[in-house]
Amino acid sequence: MTKAIQPFSWPTTVAFVDDSAAFLSNLSLQLDPELAFRMFSSPGEGLKYLNARAAQDHPVSPIFSPYLDRTEENDAHQVIAMRVDAIRSLVNRPARFESISVVVVDYDMPELNGIEFCRRLTNPAIKKIMLTGKADEHVAVKSFNEGLIDRFIRKHEADAVETLNQAIHDMQLAHFDKTSGSVLDALAVSEYAFLKDGALATHVQGIFHSLGIVEHYLSWQPHGLLMFDAEGTAYLLIIHTEESLRGVREIAVEQSAPANFLAELDSHGSVPYFWRTEGYYPAQCADWRLYMHPASVFEGERRYVYSIVKQPPGLTLDGIAPYDGYLQRLDREIQAAWGTH
Repeated sequence: MTKAIQPFSWPTTVAFVDDSAAFLSNLSLQLDPELAFRMFSSPGEGLKYLNARAAQDHPVSPIFSPYLDRTEENDAHQVIAMRVDAIRSLVNRPARFESISVVVVDYDMPELNGIEFCRRLTNPAIKKIMLTGKADEHVAVKSFNEGLIDRFIRKHEADAVETLNQAIHDMQLAHFDKTSGSVLDALAVSEYAFLKDGALATHVQGIFHSLGIVEHYLSWQPHGLLMFDAEGTAYLLIIHTEESLRGVREIAVEQSAPANFLAELDSHGSVPYFWRTEGYYPAQCADWRLYMHPASVFEGERRYVYSIVKQPPGLTLDGIAPYDGYLQRLDREIQAAWGTH
């Protein structure tokens, strides 16, 4: 069972560092075809690139900001405010796929060995996998026990590439667990508590798989997830609890919604997406049926009513860079530099 839904996640890039260009060229042919990667045969150049990116690869910065509470007598009383709406806007960052989540580094390199390379990385969120030969194994074990690397893989094992592909997948997930952990903890006691419902998280993973979703972002008004497949097709997963549906119903009653709308809402057969009015029943609504979308019910720690809206209106999604476009650009760069696919 998946333990939680990450508040945000998108495909990231893996850096491979090995002084053997031939090894890197051969490895590139065996990696997951949906993996974005960069390769460096010079440890010095690789380290320079990764550390230059470190300041750009912190998505949490626009979400949290200092807030001075002027209601307090002590002007020094400062709290941290979280902008939930800023999470959804992360998709507008055209360079998000270039974020480095994992580095795979060889140990035995003449310019800079793998241990020293990892020690000099300035971004603590990057996960580190070391490829080792038999003679280097004791060094790798010691580095792993000290927490300097996250995994080590024996370079000459028969299933080394298969093990590497799986380890990269696991480490990329762990990377977002680390970067989004503070956001997840802050939201877990709010109306976004559904993020930590393990049963719902597993169900949502199934939705991701069925739609080919590669990136998602927490949605605010309505609550749920804004999702994209590799081609950039957008889907809005609206997630309601019984409590949030009661809130929708109460406002609809105040706006003199017709009885047949209330009956449809109570049936859980469909839910509204009132995108013009931030989720609330509009005053003098001409035809509420235009805003309704088929819904499903899921029983997790609580009962959820959810709906998936393809290409949702009301959101600024023009110009969103798709993951496929980034992969194609990287492929052209790799072919030009390495002469491989």
